[in-house]
Amino acid sequence: MAKFADIVGYYKNYRAIAVFSIVASSVFELIDLVVPYSMGQLLNVLSNQPVDQLAQGLVGGLALVSGLAPTRSLTIGLLLGLICAVTVVRAPIEPWLGVWFHWGIALKSRRDHAESVVRKLLSLPLGFYDEHNPGRIAGRVARGLSNHTWTYPDIAGQLIPKLVRVFGIFCVIWVIQWQIATIFLLSFVVILSVSLRNLVRINRKEQALDRYMETTESRTSEIITNIKTVKAFAAENQELSRQRRRFQRELTMVDQGIHRSYVVLIAWQELMIQSCVFGVLVLTLISTLRGNISLGHFITTLTVSSMAYAELEPISNLAEIFTRRYASMLRFHEFLQLPTSIEAQSVAADPEAIAHYQFSGKVHFDHLTFGYDRDRPVLQDINLLIEPRQTVALVGRSGSGKSTLVKLLFRYFDPQSGRILIDGEEIRKLDITGYRRRLAIVHQEVDVFNGTLMDNLLYGNPTATRDQVEAACRIARADEFIRQMPDGYATIVGERGVRLSGGQRQRLGIARALLVEPDVLVFDEATSSLDYESERAIQRAMGSILGTRTTIIIAHRLSTVRDADLIVVLDQGRILEMGSHEALLRQGGLYHRLHTLQETGDLLA
Repeated sequence: MAKFADIVGYYKNYRAIAVFSIVASSVFELIDLVVPYSMGQLLNVLSNQPVDQLAQGLVGGLALVSGLAPTRSLTIGLLLGLICAVTVVRAPIEPWLGVWFHWGIALKSRRDHAESVVRKLLSLPLGFYDEHNPGRIAGRVARGLSNHTWTYPDIAGQLIPKLVRVFGIFCVIWVIQWQIATIFLLSFVVILSVSLRNLVRINRKEQALDRYMETTESRTSEIITNIKTVKAFAAENQELSRQRRRFQRELTMVDQGIHRSYVVLIAWQELMIQSCVFGVLVLTLISTLRGNISLGHFITTLTVSSMAYAELEPISNLAEIFTRRYASMLRFHEFLQLPTSIEAQSVAADPEAIAHYQFSGKVHFDHLTFGYDRDRPVLQDINLLIEPRQTVALVGRSGSGKSTLVKLLFRYFDPQSGRILIDGEEIRKLDITGYRRRLAIVHQEVDVFNGTLMDNLLYGNPTATRDQVEAACRIARADEFIRQMPDGYATIVGERGVRLSGGQRQRLGIARALLVEPDVLVFDEATSSLDYESERAIQRAMGSILGTRTTIIIAHRLSTVRDADLIVVLDQGRILEMGSHEALLRQGGLYHRLHTLQETGDLLA
């Protein structure tokens, strides 16, 4: 659970410079008080009243150093010099000791945590992405980083120094007359406390709004991702209506629930502030008329108290801004605190420390049991030995556990019982990154990044040569369409490979997998969504690979696995049958029934 300490800790790498810059900004706020003090003493001089003891001491010291007489002119010169020093001289210095460091800390922290976000995204388990929409994740991260970046200069550069200034003003008034200072402090604390209490109440509404906005953004992201489906079902008006209702609900929450509360709070603050300023004026005037304080101190007290009350509004605004951002910043840290997957350590590992393996490709699923829910196993007591360079096909009805078995092989999950061995070594004892680099998979939907064909081909092996790329593309039959592309290997494929057909993406995926030179190659229903011509091209590509390395084929169309050395039939998470294509047909079991259904379907078509 994220806490306020996590928000403060966001900037911990720059703690020393942060303390320095905050202190510097606070000092400049206190120096500002020299101006109303000097103006009050100037008024005393001009009205032929004596200056106070502090001013007298400063004039005496200056006279002693300079050898000049402590005259009226020297006093005026000293006071004007003080005003010049804290205004003109200070003006070009303050931005470098304050603004420069405040924004530097914020921007550097953003860079650091943007890297932490990417590391977290890479180390989260796959199940997280099954349960969370990409738009929701991106929105939470973007708001968290942005709000942290904008909040630091506000808090460190303004809020804290302004609070220091108010404390300094209290001290000044206390020196002049402690009774007025006490009343001033009590009124200030009451107004600020009530304001903060109301802001905390409003913050709860902000948190609810933040979660609701994530849902709205998530739906918008889904619309973009599934735009073809939306248009295919002519659902544009339906989606627009759904989002319009969400936007209206957001407006109602902001306008009636949150914005209205802020307006009420501001109106109350203004009334209290102006009442307190007037009250200080009356009390100070009475003390002046009674002769308790000089005319200069009257002006100083009235001016600095007005300055302090004037700070209430920006302090409250800054607190309001922080309150509005607080929820999203907490949710950002909750995201960073999410439990990572088993490979998280490898994400942060030194590339030089990653083990380099070489396997013969002997894989043993040793009495494997696994379920996403422990009470509902997807795989039960799977015992399967795959020999080096053997081609094994996994077939069965949907939900029988074929893809789950491959996920366990890649260590996306660990089994509840049993183990997986490669060349006799349990994969849980191997460096996960080094191990996975000896595997490759071609999914049913090949993921393609926006970039060139060459960029995508080299994704798994950036050091591959041009000759290796061309050789892999020839085996995968990808060279057939790459030659027809306007820029060849330099052709931009577009977001998610939109400029490529399904068959072209599949062949690109096979070539990319081959460039890794894997010891174990997996085809996860690589032809199930393709047309006949594309399927035949992929089958020819697969045919040229079989026997060169251990190959596991997950197949829906049984026509793609006839040449496999071993066909494993899964049903309800168990191995029901094993054998060659001909042997399984002779058995007359589930494989025979599935084959007959597909053959009949082909004939009917």
